[in-house]
Amino acid sequence: MHADFWNEKRPAGVPTTLDTTRYASVVEVFEHACQRFADRPAFSNLGLTLSYADLDRHSAAFAAWLQQNTSLKPGDRIAVQLPNVLQYPIAVFGAMRAGLVVVNTNPLYTAREMRHQFRDAGVRALVYLNLFGDRVQEVQADSGIEYLIEAKLGDLLPSAKGWLVNLLVDKVKKKVPAYQLPQALPFKRVLRDGRRLRHTPIPQTQADIAVLQYTGGTTGPAKGAMLTHGNLVANMLQVLACFAQHGADGQPMIEEGREVMIAPLPLYHIYAFTANCMCMVATGNHNVLISNPRDIPAFIKELGKWRFSALLGLNTLFVALMDHPGFKSLDFSALKVTNSGGTALVKATAERWEQMTGCRIVEGYGLTETSPVASTNPYGQMARLGTVGVPVVGTAFKVIDEQGHEQPLGSPGELCIQGPQVMKGYWQQPEATADTLDADGWLKTGDIAVIDPDGFTRIVDRKKDMIIVSGFNVYPNEVEEVVMGHPQVANCAAIGVADERTGEAVKLFVVAREGGVDVEDLKAYCKANLTAYKVPRQIVVREALPMTPVGKILRRELRDLA
Repeated sequence: MHADFWNEKRPAGVPTTLDTTRYASVVEVFEHACQRFADRPAFSNLGLTLSYADLDRHSAAFAAWLQQNTSLKPGDRIAVQLPNVLQYPIAVFGAMRAGLVVVNTNPLYTAREMRHQFRDAGVRALVYLNLFGDRVQEVQADSGIEYLIEAKLGDLLPSAKGWLVNLLVDKVKKKVPAYQLPQALPFKRVLRDGRRLRHTPIPQTQADIAVLQYTGGTTGPAKGAMLTHGNLVANMLQVLACFAQHGADGQPMIEEGREVMIAPLPLYHIYAFTANCMCMVATGNHNVLISNPRDIPAFIKELGKWRFSALLGLNTLFVALMDHPGFKSLDFSALKVTNSGGTALVKATAERWEQMTGCRIVEGYGLTETSPVASTNPYGQMARLGTVGVPVVGTAFKVIDEQGHEQPLGSPGELCIQGPQVMKGYWQQPEATADTLDADGWLKTGDIAVIDPDGFTRIVDRKKDMIIVSGFNVYPNEVEEVVMGHPQVANCAAIGVADERTGEAVKLFVVAREGGVDVEDLKAYCKANLTAYKVPRQIVVREALPMTPVGKILRRELRDLA
């Protein structure tokens, strides 16, 4: 289907065409916003608010320091491994202003996962939080990283308060592990030294890579999706076009400089990166960063401080919030946008949310490879539960059969996406890129979908074996590869099973070597080598696994058993 097919299906206020050439780069979007909205709040966290002018000043200092105190050149990779703290936007926009490519890294990664990503991307510098210093020490020597910049939670607070926060985290809460990284430079000192320097603007084009966003493949280890400045700018404009839908008062859903958006989803995840660091910044709006969304009582206490108008979340999070007794007493009178993505939205959750807050959750669909938003539902009464809406402006969908032939409306097939937000390809993986992207720029998603005659799309099955736990992709191959390293395991297979809390959870089937396998020991082994959300929730020991004549494990049969 051509992109125009969907245009008459768009709600009032949403444009049908976009000028994606309006900005040359993410940096241009950022600098423009900092000038226009200088005195407005940009990001808040830990009781501190940075204005756009503060963000401009700090990121320029960070860029100047990188340019004058390191041998990093435009195009070099810098990893940013931070939770939702104020240093994240400073480091990311600062690195981009210095012409560097940002490699977003999950702070909860194990040493094994960090090592793979840093080596694969050729990372030369790393910004990390001291709470994760022990893992940095473990990987630093053999990962090729030359520059370490260490952030602490109290860095940006007034000195006495900052010192107190850092002391509390370290000595009282015992959150900081023991490690030795004498070569690491304090983030605070980098900003202080950088303030005395001038940063040199770097000419950037839409074709330049802005971010390497790692995503698992169905086969083998994670690959870096090359998202260009053009990809991210286009997706930002596409999402802003959705936000331009007229509300009940005839005004756009999201207005410039007037919104308070709660940001519990990690900014290093492409979904929050585009929504919070791009869309909200471009419109001069205020992001309230939630550093630890798992601490629901603290999260609700924070919500109580703001008249928030927008919230980005996913099913797990909505359920956890609603299950807390304090949630009901919050003020939802300003809330007009609740967006869900990353994992399927459960109907009962959506209905309960609307009943409790008066705001309907709107579900969309996207992939890391599409920067990430590919489709979204209209807001309010036009939203259709159980669908992922219609493609965003300038984007086309089609479904194909096994032979690659396009299927008619209403028939299932593999969903393919074409649009300006589709990635450049996978970093240094020409074969994987060719398998996913065709010559006309159509990206195969690996998801089975039906495009209804009225243009709304439903995702009906995953062609891939991918498991989605709380919005994070888990690839069975990776789990199995780790488990096979255990001396007692002869064979294994991982599948996803439904889980009320996280949407899906990992279930592992294991065939033991002679002498059997200790399930608790195996769980501990998984915890040491896999980020928490990838660790199997259930482990079943079996005599054998179902296989094809060639010896390929039949995960589908295991799923039917489960």
